[in-house]
Amino acid sequence: MNLDDILQNPDEHVRFVAYLDHLGHVAARDEVDLVSRVLTDPDQTMAQSAVLRHVDRRAADLYPGPAYERWVQSMIQAAIDHPFLAQRLREWSLFRAVTLELPWQPDDLLASSNWLQLRTAAGTNTEATEILAEAGRTKRIRNTAQAGLDLRSES
Repeated sequence: MNLDDILQNPDEHVRFVAYLDHLGHVAARDEVDLVSRVLTDPDQTMAQSAVLRHVDRRAADLYPGPAYERWVQSMIQAAIDHPFLAQRLREWSLFRAVTLELPWQPDDLLASSNWLQLRTAAGTNTEATEILAEAGRTKRIRNTAQAGLDLRSES
């Protein structure tokens, strides 16, 4: 099913699955164009959800490596008119900085979403985990961070 046919399908569930399939097989050189096309779907909630899944999958694969920076910049341009997607991309960059022990600011972590705080709380950066154990946004985040610290102290 080509993209024009997908856009014409009245069932948003069918379009969502088709978008995920196309996004999962897109060549790197065509990725920004495909993301931009998906984001033209009239059902913005569904379209952004499909792109978000793609972003999360790609970022998880790319963040440790050198290709991440170029990829995230191109995705930010594609998502510029979609604040939630742009925010998720910025948070992936913060997660990358924390995880790879690159420079980052504690205030940025504390201002981040529950999604990022929880993901970071379960990570291996002791400084970030300590910050989240003390001041994470939710009890779940604080408990996850504290549990990680407790496991490290037992080792």
